[in-house]
Parts: sequence; C-alpha cells; structure tokens
Amino acid sequence: MGILTWILFGLVVGIIAKLLMPGRDPGGFIVTILLGIAGALLGGFVGRAMGWYGEGDAAGWIVSILGAIILLALYRMMVRKRV
Repeated sequence: MGILTWILFGLVVGIIAKLLMPGRDPGGFIVTILLGIAGALLGGFVGRAMGWYGEGDAAGWIVSILGAIILLALYRMMVRKRV
C-alpha cells in the first residue's frame, strides 16, 4: 500500500507543480504527471534521508513539490536544447 500511496501523492504533487510552473511542456500532461511522481519520490527520499522531516510532516509536501518543480524545469531545459 505504501508505493501506491506515493504514486497517488506524486500525481497530486505533479498537478500542483504544473500549476506553479505554467507554460507548454514538451511532453504534455502525462509526462508532467510522471515527473511529479518522480519528484515526489525523490523529494520524499532526500528529505527523509537528510532528516528534514519525519513521516506525516507537512514539510514532506513542500519538499516533494520542490522536487517535482526541479525535475520539470530540468526536463524543459533538456528538451529545448534538443529541438
């Protein structure tokens, strides 16, 4: 049940990250959601590993959203350089 919760959490985080970073994404909505899931996983893992917050803390949302925004920004930079 834990991984399913992280995926659903990442879905919500991906939507929030997209709302905070408006503009056209080269991959579309699905890629943005997948980047949100990856950002939530990455942000959650890094935040807990660094001891910034514990399970259930509100800071987990913030770090996960920041992770998703960073991944989305990196994705946009990488795709623009290819085109």
